[in-house]
Amino acid sequence: MGLTPMMQQYINVKEKCKDCILFFRLGDFYEMFFEDAKIASRELELVLTGKDCGLSERAPMCGVPFHSANMYITKLISKGYKVAIGEQLENPASAKGIVKRGIVKIVTPGTYTDSSFLEDTKNNYIMSIFIDKSKFGISIADVSTGEFNCTSWDMEGDLIINEISKYSPKEILVQESLNVELLESIRERFNCSFTKFKDEFFNKDAYENLKQKFSNFDEKKFNDLIVASSNGLLRYLMDTQKVSLAHIDNMNYYNVVDYMSIDANSRRNLELTETLREKSKKGSLLWVLDKTSTAMGGRQLRRWIEEPLIDEKAINQRLDSVQEFTENLSLHEDLKNALKQVYDIERLIGKISTLSVNAKEMIFLKNSIEKLPAIKDILKGCKSSLLKGMQENLDDLKDIYNILDKSVLDSPSISIKEGNIIKDGYNTEVDELRQAKTHGKEWIAKLESSEREETGIKSLKVGYNKVFGYYIEITKSNLNLVPEGKYIRKQTLANCERYITEELKQMEEKILGAEEKLINIEYELFVEIRDKISTHIDRMKKSAKLLSELDCLCSFASVALENNYCKPQISTDGAIKIEEGRHPVVENMLSAGTFVANDTKINTTDEQLMLITGPNMAGKSTYMRQVALIVIMSQIGSFVPAKNAVISVCDRIFTRIGASDDLAAGKSTFMVEMWEVSNILKNATTKSLIILDEVGRGTSTYDGLSIAWSVVEYLCTNKNLKCKTLFATHYHELTALEGVISGLKNYSIAVKQIQDNIVFLRKIVSGGADQSYGIEVAKLAGLPEKVTKRAKEILEELEKDNDKEVAVDSINSASSKVNNKNKKKKRDNEILQLGFDDLRKEEFLKDISNIDIMNMTPMDCMNTLYKIIKDAKNF
Repeated sequence: MGLTPMMQQYINVKEKCKDCILFFRLGDFYEMFFEDAKIASRELELVLTGKDCGLSERAPMCGVPFHSANMYITKLISKGYKVAIGEQLENPASAKGIVKRGIVKIVTPGTYTDSSFLEDTKNNYIMSIFIDKSKFGISIADVSTGEFNCTSWDMEGDLIINEISKYSPKEILVQESLNVELLESIRERFNCSFTKFKDEFFNKDAYENLKQKFSNFDEKKFNDLIVASSNGLLRYLMDTQKVSLAHIDNMNYYNVVDYMSIDANSRRNLELTETLREKSKKGSLLWVLDKTSTAMGGRQLRRWIEEPLIDEKAINQRLDSVQEFTENLSLHEDLKNALKQVYDIERLIGKISTLSVNAKEMIFLKNSIEKLPAIKDILKGCKSSLLKGMQENLDDLKDIYNILDKSVLDSPSISIKEGNIIKDGYNTEVDELRQAKTHGKEWIAKLESSEREETGIKSLKVGYNKVFGYYIEITKSNLNLVPEGKYIRKQTLANCERYITEELKQMEEKILGAEEKLINIEYELFVEIRDKISTHIDRMKKSAKLLSELDCLCSFASVALENNYCKPQISTDGAIKIEEGRHPVVENMLSAGTFVANDTKINTTDEQLMLITGPNMAGKSTYMRQVALIVIMSQIGSFVPAKNAVISVCDRIFTRIGASDDLAAGKSTFMVEMWEVSNILKNATTKSLIILDEVGRGTSTYDGLSIAWSVVEYLCTNKNLKCKTLFATHYHELTALEGVISGLKNYSIAVKQIQDNIVFLRKIVSGGADQSYGIEVAKLAGLPEKVTKRAKEILEELEKDNDKEVAVDSINSASSKVNNKNKKKKRDNEILQLGFDDLRKEEFLKDISNIDIMNMTPMDCMNTLYKIIKDAKNF
């Protein structure tokens, strides 16, 4: 006993998409069988049934209506599955035998373009990674917008993690033969789907393929690594989408050093586009800055935040444009109002290219293009170079507007296979058929009126349905009035009878023939219009990009005006000077006027490292993040929350904030902390900005203090580093290093102590904290009074034994020693190597030499000798 012919067809189609759930079209349903049915029934909560398939057991089966399939596909894609659409390839009415079926599209997390799945202001990226030993080539595409980016590098390290973090792809494509630990770490870290693709498509020699596809392909710019990753991605998109993807026609090459480098940990810690805990936009920098009017602008703003500029000229061009908007309010308001009426042109272009656009969306495109001449006119007279260039380069696309305006109805049907999409006067045949259809319906209305009058049946009506066509309906109470011979019975219902006449039958053929022909011709004309528009995709993409950038600049101006931001002065001398700086997010969360502003002054010479001490919850982390965010805002071209700001361009920002672990990978909190610090020290440059919070807190006091001390020393004395650093610590013993280590300056969070309670003043002041206030903070947190009281007693006992003072005394002693050494050798750039045990021994010898034995009693001598012996045993 073998499979039935239909199930054999299913098996043949399924063989071509083994890693997908196959939606197999049978009539008005997409059916799933065998293992696919089990998965779909579980994930979509469908009833699992069975179907006779010619085998001894029924095949598991479930299905969904084809007209609502997108809803179910979206659910599966959101869960990381791939769906293959097995469609009928011929008309069932004219098919001989089994209807031919085949895969018309494969939907994956990185290629799905349905609006119910996509976020308006977030790209849906798919990334292709080609790995050749320590060399990487990556290509990134968004099928919904036509964006295609690529880069490569030849080095070890975490650059690949940083790029994935920047783009957050929904799907990652890799070579089939690849089996490395890196892939597993990526899979665990990022919530995305992985696809292994045949190695033969990651072809380093596929230059001709890319040259044919991309208009800007340059063999000198795109190396073998990029060619391999791009060819693999392009082939995968072609295989899944089954269309030419004309809107993906430009390769945007970038170098990872062309933008500020922000590693994955720093992106997360600084909450640039989403919050650390809730993963929500609210509470992020993007949430503060996003006042965009279009979906295109929202996506562009996200990209700008992910990729701050490092080119001083480009930064100033954006800042000058924002300044012009803030000073010319009518220009700003007029432009914002015009942009609010623009739809998502980028994704409309994507739908045209993937042949999924409908007539309504064509009208959205037309209405958006209609605003371009007004926007171009608004920008006339702008003074900033960037806005002047945009005004000159903005293509108003009038010819495309005229095509759509003449052809497509202003209120068309959504489906392009139901007619009612082409305007009167555009096509003669459409006009004639539409007239015939209209006259036919008028004739039907007259027939109904005349038959009522002739039969005397006032409830008589002429109706229509797709199965039986036109009919005359008469209720059973009036059947005695039906004229004999003229009416032919067609259908019997519970409360009425339906009839037809020869005259009505003849008119039905004319009306339905005209209607069916009209629908077909309108569809064909729409396809012609769509194809004609698709030849101008490149022009539309350029205009859309300019609009998105204008939207971002307008958004920056809106935020600056609403929040009283200032224009930063961009510098390259290495200094950052911020007067009355504020945290953009925290300030927005608090009620107006309650945020405490603070100054910042840091450079790469005499004020290179700010050592910040003070209790928990006093505001150290907020202050340090605020400095980093102000730098990032400056370099994306935004005004900043400060009274005045001078910002030197930073090539990288690193942060080590908060405690976290990675137990699954066998890494403790302290191990993760040390790994992050190691990454910073290895990759920072003299132009970098480093934010370090509580280094060394995950281990014992002396271990932690030693590590923190050594890190500070390394940052300040390494000639190849000496970068701007904000270093917050609870080890207030380190404050004694000011004057010992060149470039280190002490700062603290001002605290007011009232008896046993403290009040946080949130103000950064010069000088170090004299104590940590840990017990006071514990009281504020609500720790039981009995616990805090006992903690204070223990602290007093520890302080009696001088344990708490050892480090401070050691540093003071080291300070004197090093200063004398420096004076003697007269060397400006000596690297400090302060041995902690050596300092304690020196202190020990100093104590012995200061003993005044002539003025001691015998008992004092015994006690002193006992203490010396006890201390000596500790060395």
